[in-house]
Amino acid sequence: MMLLLVSSTSFASSPKTFDGLQLQVADNRWASWPIVGQAEFTWFWFDVYRSTLRTPDGIYHGEGKTAALQIEYQRKISAQELLKATRKQWLEMDYNESLIDRWINYLATLFPSVVKGDQLIYVSQGGQGKLYFHPVKQTLQFVGTINDTELDRAFLGIWLATNTEYPDLRLQLIGEK
Repeated sequence: MMLLLVSSTSFASSPKTFDGLQLQVADNRWASWPIVGQAEFTWFWFDVYRSTLRTPDGIYHGEGKTAALQIEYQRKISAQELLKATRKQWLEMDYNESLIDRWINYLATLFPSVVKGDQLIYVSQGGQGKLYFHPVKQTLQFVGTINDTELDRAFLGIWLATNTEYPDLRLQLIGEK
């Protein structure tokens, strides 16, 4: 199981610092970007999520480039379960445990529990990014901003890094399988 993240207050700002709904509506250009690839994550017999990677030109240009990752959940998952899975992924990728703890503690204040059909979307501008939550049958909600290049890459790395735990999903997302 994998998920999305944002970091400590030195790395992120909450949506309260922005113009609320105006920013949310004005900042969804990523939704019209072409799809690079799609993948479905299944754990044993459970469908967990469907993921879609988009870029402005429909081509994955590698780490540190503009991209949007959409995760549509196929089952109910608590925020605590998502946080636990994210932590596990970062530990597997050999990130510093104290840094992971800071990221997870901040994310716990932002991250929602999800139900089937809910989406989390992370839009990276190559070192900075924005996290959105799109509850099923509701409007898109801005969650927070990541202003730290390391966190931006660590987050997307769960799905896109060459050392991801799920290389087949990565290849599907980047359009190579």
